[in-house]
Amino acid sequence: MTHPASTLILTASDLDKVQITSGDVLSAVETAYDALSSGHSINPGKLTVAPDDRRSVAYSMLARDGHSETVAFKTSFKFDPHRDRTRKRYYTTLSLYDDTTGAPIALMDCGRIGALRTPAVSGLLIRACAVPDASTVLVVGSGTQGRFALPLALAAHPQFTDLELFATHPDGIAAVQDELARQCAGRTVRISTDLEESVRRADVILAVAGEATPADIPSEWIKPGAVTILVGYGLSASTLSDADYIVATSAEQMRTTGTDMAGPDGELRDVDAELPDILAGRARARRTPHDHVFAYNSGLVVTDIALGLLFVDKAREQGLGSTLDLWS
Repeated sequence: MTHPASTLILTASDLDKVQITSGDVLSAVETAYDALSSGHSINPGKLTVAPDDRRSVAYSMLARDGHSETVAFKTSFKFDPHRDRTRKRYYTTLSLYDDTTGAPIALMDCGRIGALRTPAVSGLLIRACAVPDASTVLVVGSGTQGRFALPLALAAHPQFTDLELFATHPDGIAAVQDELARQCAGRTVRISTDLEESVRRADVILAVAGEATPADIPSEWIKPGAVTILVGYGLSASTLSDADYIVATSAEQMRTTGTDMAGPDGELRDVDAELPDILAGRARARRTPHDHVFAYNSGLVVTDIALGLLFVDKAREQGLGSTLDLWS
């Protein structure tokens, strides 16, 4: 029996050393969406399991990227019985396989990939759905997603002149400020002390907070023409049920993971358009300039594949990682 080639193993610390730009990330994710919208990629819905007390949640995801002809398996497990960010346990992995040779490519921690992929998708949602003269973006939350939200929003829409952050954790706020200064020299973020006031002037609202956030933005605060993008928490269910237009990265995944945004009748609003179709020009991003657009950003593994391959190439260039003959 002939065994496949060795698998490249990339740990979280390996991936932290990889040098990568927001432009690289945005381009890779957009390429993955192009292949998906053209029908060359396959991205089934995720499988989810959780106990009744919701102390943990686990996901299993599979996809094939037609652009690179790569198959991926992704797993995600979060254990958080006390709703305490200092005690939460989160593990996520990505394994990649070459669908032209049958060889394994890599097995890696997927934390940094997810931390970059999701705000990159938000960037594409902003580019597609925001009004052209959108100038103010508000980020709600200062965790991992909040840390990278502004650099990727600016990479997608450099016209933003006013950057705001609503958050409650000093260390998280400092991390957001540091990342913005590192990637976007000369840009600063204003810390919001009045969430309602900040929401009412924002053209784009990125809700990336954790479950314990005090933010619960109602639809009546949203100004006409604004875009609200839900990644984590921070928006009330009314922002979905009262929106003029609904966009999702995947309507199927929104039905699976977005149940907490159901309306008073217990039902989720139907999605008007999916992001891959918008990027391909087959669907509109909004009907009018005055529409409040609600966008649901759930991860698609085809985008993890694109970023995973980018990290693999750069890690090899930098001599990072180790190899494992798992099947020998």
